Amino acid sequence: ILEERFGPNHVATATGLNNLALLYDAQGQYDSAGLLYKRSLEAIEKAVGSNHPRTAISLNNLGACYQKQGRYPEAENLIKK
Repeated sequence: ILEERFGPNHVATATGLNNLALLYDAQGQYDSAGLLYKRSLEAIEKAVGSNHPRTAISLNNLGACYQKQGRYPEAENLIKK
């Protein structure tokens, strides 16, 4: 609904994707969560840029998801950005 209303690169859309990813993450559905975290990150970067606190939150969430999957090098790269 948010994507239809605001478009794919809007802060509201990114927030909605991130929240759904958090739900999947909490359920242990890391592959699904990771895909949504990526979409959220892409949207938020386009909406507010790469040096914004909201972008840092998205990077951290995706990195934490990768960490839970044992994808440590990828997690480290995201969290260090």
